Amino acid sequence: MQYVPVVDRDRRPLMPTTPARAERWIKSKKATPFFRKGIFCVRLNVEPSNRHTQPVAVGIDPGSKREGYTVKSKAHTYLNQQFHAVDWVKESEETSTNARRARRYRKTPCRKPRQNRKRGGIPPSTKARWQFKIRVVKVFDGLFPISNIGIEDIKAVAKKGCRKWNKSFSTLEVGKNWCYSQLEIIAPVTKFDSYTDTYLTRQEWGLKKSKAKLSNGFDAHCVDSWVLAYLLVGGHTSPENTLVMECKPIRIYRRQLHVFNPGKNRYRRPYGGSMSQGLKRGGIVKHPKYGKCYVGGEDIQKSRISLHNLDTGKRLCQNAKPTDCKFLAYNSWRTVKPS
Repeated sequence: MQYVPVVDRDRRPLMPTTPARAERWIKSKKATPFFRKGIFCVRLNVEPSNRHTQPVAVGIDPGSKREGYTVKSKAHTYLNQQFHAVDWVKESEETSTNARRARRYRKTPCRKPRQNRKRGGIPPSTKARWQFKIRVVKVFDGLFPISNIGIEDIKAVAKKGCRKWNKSFSTLEVGKNWCYSQLEIIAPVTKFDSYTDTYLTRQEWGLKKSKAKLSNGFDAHCVDSWVLAYLLVGGHTSPENTLVMECKPIRIYRRQLHVFNPGKNRYRRPYGGSMSQGLKRGGIVKHPKYGKCYVGGEDIQKSRISLHNLDTGKRLCQNAKPTDCKFLAYNSWRTVKPS
C-alpha cells in the first residue's frame, strides 16, 4: 500500500497516513490535497492531534543508469522510487566546448579569450549526478520527518599503470564526499558497503536482485535501497510495499549563443533557455484542451509555446498560447506510469 505524506499548515512534515484516512480528511475539509513532484500529499487545515514522529530513514542505491530510493520507518515502507540518472551532461559540455572553439575561427566579433572557467573543482557531469541525489532527498525531507540517510558507498580502487580502469571509475568516485557533506545538512549519513552490508543482508533474508538493471521492478534497484533503510530503522525482514514509482528528470536545453547550423542568409537564431514566454520550462500547467501538461520550448517568433505529456514526455502541440495556460507548479522530473 502506498502511504500519503502529511504536512501541517506550516508545511512541516508529520507521519504519513493511509489513503483511506486521507480521503476522509479531505471530505471533511480537515485537509487539502496537493501534489509534490508527482507524489500525492495532504496538508492539514487543523492542528494535528499528535506531533510525535518515529525515526524515518532514506535508503539510496546509486547507479550509472538507474538509482533506487526508499523512505521507510520501522513499521512501514512509505515510498519506493526509481530515477533515471542524469547522464547527458558530459555530451552537452563537449558540444558547448566545440561550439566555443568553432566561433574562434569565424570572422565574427568576439571577446578576448580568457581562462576556461570549467577547469578546476568537480567536473560538471559528475556534479550533476551527485547534485540530483541531493535534490531528491530535499524533496523527501519536505514531506517526511527524515531522521537518517543510508547510502551505498562507492569505492573505486585505482590500479597503477591502468589508465583506462582508473578513468572509468573517476565519475563515480570524484564528488561523493561533497555529496555526503551536503546530505549531512539534512540528516546524519551512514555509508554502507555493497558486499558486507547490502549483498549479505539480501542473501540472509532470501531477497533476490534482478540482473535487468534497466527494468522498473522492485528487485532492480529499490530492493537494495530498502535494505539500506532497514539497516537504519529495522522492522520486518520482508518488504510489505513493493510498489515502485519510476521518475525521469526533465532535460531542459540551456541557453546557447545560437544554433550550430545557420539558416537563411547565414543567420544563426538563438536557441535554448530555461524560460518560455515567462513560464518556467518543465513547469506544470493546465490547458483548456490538453489538460495538465508541462511546458517545453517556444517558437521562432517567441509568441507560442510547446506542451508535453506528463506521463510519456511526448509533445502535444507547438502553438499553445501562454495566456491559455494556468501555471500550477514548478517541476524538474516527471512520473512514468507503469506499463
